[in-house]
Amino acid sequence: MLIAVPVLAAAAIAAGMLGVASGEGPVGSTASRAVSVEGVGTIAIGSDDTAAQATAVYREAMAKALADAQAKAAFLAEKAGGSAGAAVSVVEDGGYIECTSAGSEYAGYEGEQPDFGYGRSTVVATPEVAASKGAAPRPTVSHRPRVKRRHKARKAAATRCNLTANLSVVYGLA
Repeated sequence: MLIAVPVLAAAAIAAGMLGVASGEGPVGSTASRAVSVEGVGTIAIGSDDTAAQATAVYREAMAKALADAQAKAAFLAEKAGGSAGAAVSVVEDGGYIECTSAGSEYAGYEGEQPDFGYGRSTVVATPEVAASKGAAPRPTVSHRPRVKRRHKARKAAATRCNLTANLSVVYGLA
């Protein structure tokens, strides 16, 4: 009798654990499906723009990158047998400026740098998520060091520059 009681208690505990574990397993999981894409947007920028002008061009390029991400997500979702829902996560991946001139494949950018951000995580909260969590988390951003300006005397006559912005976006699949 003394041995039977602890053995039965251990068996009941083990059976209870197995019962809980089977209810939490992947079978019947309600995890939502998502598609993750990289959006790229490239816009012409003046070779000697001010910081305000460069930031305006960068934001325009980010909008173009978001449109690119939406198009890619719609394509991939369709191929996966669904449709792209709302954006669940948007991460700013920064950008860069490339210049070329008539006499060289590469020319230096003479203007001021826009505020290229490099986000680690930005969550777009739906009303249901915001209500359940209180508020959307604030993004964490780090920045690359600014590039030193070159003297305008070195500027080539026919310099053309393009600014490219990058975004990582996750969309829910419907």
